[in-house]
Amino acid sequence: MNIKRICQFLLDREHGKEDAKLRLRVKWNNSKNIVAFNVGYRVDVEKWSVETQRCKNNTTHGKKKVPANIINREIQRYENAAAETFEEFEKSKTVPDTDGFRSVFNRIVGKADGPETVSLFEAWDEYMEKTGILHSWTVKTYTRQKNIKTHLFSFNPNLSFENLSENMLNDFVRYQQDMLIRNTTLERNISYIKSFLRWSKRAGYYNGNLPDTFKPKLKKADREIVYLSWDELMLLYNFTFEQKYLEHVRDVFCFCCFTSLRHSDVYKLKRSDVKDDHISVVTKKTVSGLKIELNKYSRAILNKYKDTEFPNDRALPVISNQKMNDYLKEMGKTVGFDEQTGTVYFIGSQRYERVYPKYELLSTHCGRRTFVVNSLYLGIPAEVVMSWTGHSDYNAMKPYIKIVDRLKQMSMRKFDEA
Repeated sequence: MNIKRICQFLLDREHGKEDAKLRLRVKWNNSKNIVAFNVGYRVDVEKWSVETQRCKNNTTHGKKKVPANIINREIQRYENAAAETFEEFEKSKTVPDTDGFRSVFNRIVGKADGPETVSLFEAWDEYMEKTGILHSWTVKTYTRQKNIKTHLFSFNPNLSFENLSENMLNDFVRYQQDMLIRNTTLERNISYIKSFLRWSKRAGYYNGNLPDTFKPKLKKADREIVYLSWDELMLLYNFTFEQKYLEHVRDVFCFCCFTSLRHSDVYKLKRSDVKDDHISVVTKKTVSGLKIELNKYSRAILNKYKDTEFPNDRALPVISNQKMNDYLKEMGKTVGFDEQTGTVYFIGSQRYERVYPKYELLSTHCGRRTFVVNSLYLGIPAEVVMSWTGHSDYNAMKPYIKIVDRLKQMSMRKFDEA
């Protein structure tokens, strides 16, 4: 048995310091398992060789001016200990978990058993590596996690598990509000921090209870859902565009409006996913298998391109999400979706309201929202709609149901005006 692994010696840099903690990071089982160990020395960053993962020859490091050959001998000892640890598990034909690896490694290297002390920011890196793989994070989720870590570091580069407190998080909330971060975004950031702290507690890095006790009250406006009414959707569906690229964008967007697919899912929709009366997809975001029946509109769009070849056997002329969002605004302006639409948001306790022409608010996700609103308005039960969209939580439907109730009230008033 041969366990594939990656052993790296990394510098845990701290803001404003020329030297850094030296750590060994070990990953195995396709990076699903990750552990880190403090080697016990500080290394001057400029005197470290990334290529050899050793201190450069004839250098000294840290305040104590430790010679490179002493640190390098310790690096070699840790490297040998990691190899010996894996050999023990390979002989027993078992793949270790993180606790099992730590226990054997610490015994071999002569350390007391137990979790290693790691910095909060290094733990965040480990959290992203490990949890991202287990939960199939999207690029967008990785980016958000990195951004929160960057914000925390900018707020306090010396932040640690030991000095993390409710007062500290309250200060971070005010720091984000000073950066004009909206309350809705801030609330999401806090939920990510709590998830990280829960993971850190399970890993043995953190022993506090902030994930359960820290509950800041942030004012929020009702979530603004931008969608196309049925009349607007039909206008768009039948509109004649002079520009071919806008016609393609319209067709893909309308396909989302008639199927509930996200851009990421229609982007990877292949001809083999299209059956006689339905499409079968495994969603990228939730990894759920969905069967979505075709209607006359979605079927017509597919038939329009059935003889056109696209890269990777795609069923439709889909472009990148960013480019499509740009073109959707141009498309909406061309069609005349210029109704003034207001958005309300809070930063701290301050309420803000901005008004835009509707076309400026169009995005690929509006297609999915359009599908939900119009499906409910047509009288399709929410449970059926959820079977198409892949929503598992009925609460996700409530904002849409409120919109439909409001639309029905407006329609009923027409009798009073007759």
